[in-house]
Formats: sequence, structure tokens, C-alpha cells
Amino acid sequence: MEFNEYQQAANRTLYGNEQVLTNCALGLAGESGQLIDLVKDYTFKGKDLDRQKLITEMGDVLWYLSQIAQWADIPFDEVAKDNIDTLNRRYPNGFTPNA
Repeated sequence: MEFNEYQQAANRTLYGNEQVLTNCALGLAGESGQLIDLVKDYTFKGKDLDRQKLITEMGDVLWYLSQIAQWADIPFDEVAKDNIDTLNRRYPNGFTPNA
């Protein structure tokens, strides 16, 4: 699935038109926290890392990111491409601890 295709499909589940940016930013923070909790429980509490829960939480983060971009009229493909361009500039030979 292409990012722009995902963005459009995800947008059909966005509710409301007032304070959408604030709602999505707060939702992103909440979902990121849930993802972080999974990693924290795995790292520090010895819990198994549930792959399906990880996928679900990453999907929730992706949804909020896509809707923030939608609100700002930014194609999600552009977000992804810009990020790769930035990584390529910062780390032209790939990441190394000394980079």
C-alpha cells in the first residue's frame, strides 16, 4: 500500500472538523506512549514483546501521523520521501555510532 493511499483510506475514519490538529497531536502522544510502554515492559520487566500488539500500536501512531498530514494538506508520500532524503543527507554512508 502506498502512503497516500493509506492516508486517504485512513481519513474516512476521522471524526469531527473542529480542533482536528489538537486531537490528532494528543492522540499521537497517547498512542506513542502505549508503544513505548510495550518496549519498556519488554526491556525492563522481562515481558514478551507481543508482535501483534506492537503492530497495532504502530498502526495507531501511523493513523495519527497520516491525519496530521491530511489536516495540513501534505501528501503522506511527501512526508516519507522527505524523511528518507533527510536520512540520506545526514548519513550518506549509513548510520554508524561516529556519524
